[in-house]
Amino acid sequence: MNPNKLIYLDNNATTPTDPRVVEAMLPYFTQHFGNAASRNHPFGWEAENAVDKAREQIANLINVDSREIIFTSGATEADNLAIKGVFEMYAKKGNHIITLKTEHKAVLDSCKKVEKLGGEVTYLDVNREGLVDLEALEAAITDKTILVSIMFANNETGVIQPMKEIGDICARKGVLFMSDATQAIGKIPVDPKALGIHLMAFTAHKMYGPKGVGALFVNRKNPRVKVTSQLDGGGHERGMRSGTLNVPGIVGFGKAAELCQTEMSEEAQRLSGLRDKLETELCKIEETYINGSTENRMPHVTNISFKHVEGEGLMMTFNQNIGVSSGSACTSASLEPSYVLIALGLGDDLAHSSLRLSLGRFTTDEEIDAAIEQISGGVNHMRDLSPIWEMYKEGIDLDAVEWSEH
Repeated sequence: MNPNKLIYLDNNATTPTDPRVVEAMLPYFTQHFGNAASRNHPFGWEAENAVDKAREQIANLINVDSREIIFTSGATEADNLAIKGVFEMYAKKGNHIITLKTEHKAVLDSCKKVEKLGGEVTYLDVNREGLVDLEALEAAITDKTILVSIMFANNETGVIQPMKEIGDICARKGVLFMSDATQAIGKIPVDPKALGIHLMAFTAHKMYGPKGVGALFVNRKNPRVKVTSQLDGGGHERGMRSGTLNVPGIVGFGKAAELCQTEMSEEAQRLSGLRDKLETELCKIEETYINGSTENRMPHVTNISFKHVEGEGLMMTFNQNIGVSSGSACTSASLEPSYVLIALGLGDDLAHSSLRLSLGRFTTDEEIDAAIEQISGGVNHMRDLSPIWEMYKEGIDLDAVEWSEH
């Protein structure tokens, strides 16, 4: 393999759009360009039919009624719509929301906004594996609780929460259960109704579809869930989300969902094999740790810490070649250690030294071999240069060292 070939291992940040998806979208830019809300001529009908078909394809992927799919601009908007929309709609019932400290920023920041509006939010801890404590969750629910929002699979570690158990608790307590399932849908089977999930956010660009289009699943029956719109206008999307629909994007989203439905089980098997190989080889390097549960996680992602090797610096050693991330893509502009890893109880030394490697549909065996070689070389190179690693190897207790300011 050409040593200068670019290797993309950041599929949790975004995925390349599948060429078959692009092909499905193209006619809707030029030939079939109608507005799906134009109800009185063939151009509009054509667009509406295309949207209806995509809605079906997406609903089929998660085994729901197509009328329960509300299109948005992405998962961030869907998270906002679900959390703020429920907070407003169910204000008479209560004002308390429960979530996890390891949620995506779109959920955490929506919850912060709810607090500013007078709501109360409980942010639960996770254990060392990154999993919620079900007893703590149940104990946190009060008669004022209206919503529990817990992500399906974590964007940094790939850890999958016990969704069915959480759904059962919410059903028993009579509260709504919302999930950001962005990292899970299209990669593993997700059936919100079987799990007791009432609202679920996801997006096309994490499943080989285009950017800028997402969806919120909103349960229609038992219970019938409603959210107040956060964007006002022509009352599109059952009054929950106004705005002219992104027809080409929605067509692409539908096609991506259809492809995931037929290919994901085979894909998951192949990717978990490659991921395991990556972990086995990288864990031959001493003082290397896998972060989060290795039993309950997505098949295509690993989060690894190399002790006393700064993640950002490590990326510099191979960054011209390999696309990976340290922390999450949405917050990696800051040099703070990952809040997700800190919540797992990692010290700064390990949290700062983590890499997230997320594989995808187009990742090859050769790319994994090349990545193993380059990352191993990078870690050893960084440690050779590191006085801290040298001290650590000499058995000096680094926590007891007093560092001078000069």
